Amino acid sequence: MLFDRLKRFSVVLEGAEGDAAVAFSPGQAVSGRVVLELAAAARLGALRLRAMGAARVHWTESRSAGSSTAYTQSYSDQVEFLSHRDTLLAPPDNGEATVLQAGRHEFPFTFQLPETLATSFEGKYGSVRYWVKAKLHRPWSTVKKVKKEFTVIEPIDINTPVLLAPQAGAKEKLARAWYCNRGQVSVTAKIDRKGYTPGEVIPIFAEIDNCTNRVVVPKAAIIQTQTFIARGAKKQKKSVVTSIVGDSIAAGKREVWHGRALKIPPVGPSILQCRIIQVEYSLKVCVDIPGTSKLLLELPLVIGTIPLHPFGSRTSSVSSQYSVNLDWLSTIPEQPEAPPEYSAVVSSPGAEQSLAPPCRSELDGILEGPFFAYIQEFRFRPPPLYSEVDPNPPSDSIRPRCMTC
Repeated sequence: MLFDRLKRFSVVLEGAEGDAAVAFSPGQAVSGRVVLELAAAARLGALRLRAMGAARVHWTESRSAGSSTAYTQSYSDQVEFLSHRDTLLAPPDNGEATVLQAGRHEFPFTFQLPETLATSFEGKYGSVRYWVKAKLHRPWSTVKKVKKEFTVIEPIDINTPVLLAPQAGAKEKLARAWYCNRGQVSVTAKIDRKGYTPGEVIPIFAEIDNCTNRVVVPKAAIIQTQTFIARGAKKQKKSVVTSIVGDSIAAGKREVWHGRALKIPPVGPSILQCRIIQVEYSLKVCVDIPGTSKLLLELPLVIGTIPLHPFGSRTSSVSSQYSVNLDWLSTIPEQPEAPPEYSAVVSSPGAEQSLAPPCRSELDGILEGPFFAYIQEFRFRPPPLYSEVDPNPPSDSIRPRCMTC
């Protein structure tokens, strides 16, 4: 039997270390090889490869059509992102099997990922998966299969005007108990931008005003919302990624958060462009009010993959806050005077010698500095150094001009 002689049959992707998953970006080339190790010579029919990538959703819901009738409704859908086929070992034209000798055999492959792909994802009601599958055929025998999954991460750059825009909101709630008005609770919150990456800290600026006669407790949390869509129906699953609890606020008091820190743990990026699966994030500021429902304020978030550039947030803000004053252009004459000749400005005979490069011995120790640059091919004379002393003082024989004439 072939499989008694087959010591190893595996798919190895370039860049992967051992069994660790390797990640790719949309548009990137995926390379690898199918490895065969035979203990003895074997007859093979063909070795085929297929790369696949798809998003799938599935869930069921119980329905009732009457007092005694119940049934289960199933919802399923699928979106295919990648489909690539290749033949790594084809049988000869005469239809006979190919004989491989004992030992190790490698069959390389490569294929290009599409430019638009959704990030790999595993959820309760759906998933986005990518894999490479190899099939080994042999005459009069079953097909041997091996599968290797890989990860795709769609890049999300938070250095965009939309994701760098501040997010703010305000809400208020009237606390009631047994139809009695116990006062009002209001909350205003702001974060400096919409886009963040895992590991960053979100500074929360908030003001909670407790005008009730009860003690309230403010909280903040990052919520992940998974939305699955099939046949016009939606299924959602929400979970708390991380949260913080503020200090209790006494009746009639106010609490202010001056950049309360909330760190983002390692989570998957947002998925916004897939038709059947969406992963969204939000920051919720919550106030627990005894005797009534909670006060919730939600601010949208986008978890990206490309972190904030050190100067990314200043590019758009500086241009929007400052306008360019062009009034000074009106003072420029239509025909400005030509600049003077260099010979008319510099009359020192030693100027020619100043252009000669220094000797190598004079540069020892200076060239070691990181900020020293010497131009060997400088062919033009440099402008004169600025000085408050006039290099060409007027002669005593010249009568000074009267400024009152």
